[in-house]
Amino acid sequence: MIGLLIVAHGTLGESLVECATYVMGTQPPNLLALDVRDCSNTGEIVAVAREQLATLDTGDGVLVLADIYGATPCNTLCQLIDPGRVELVAGVNLSMLLKALTYRQEPLAALVERAQRGGHDGIFHVTHCHA
Repeated sequence: MIGLLIVAHGTLGESLVECATYVMGTQPPNLLALDVRDCSNTGEIVAVAREQLATLDTGDGVLVLADIYGATPCNTLCQLIDPGRVELVAGVNLSMLLKALTYRQEPLAALVERAQRGGHDGIFHVTHCHA
């Protein structure tokens, strides 16, 4: 099973884990959040991320989901990318996370594609609601 690490500003990562737990009815295994509240010490962020990646990688790799491309959480984790073992997708939302949780038995490269599609396909301009 591919491990999932959410890295995000404030408490967004932990909130996404809580939401996924609610939707799925149980805490998904091999899912952690690294919430970045203080961006001044990127060395500390990398150290914690390395520990979490080691915990999450059971042999199938880890998909890291970051909140914003180009921001400190994403930029800091970029240095830990290891193609085929640690992949990074930015722009995490609940749709992306749920898609990744649902299909993480697939190979890592396929999961990256599904996560991207899930994040994108979960965005709608709602003009009316069905009752």
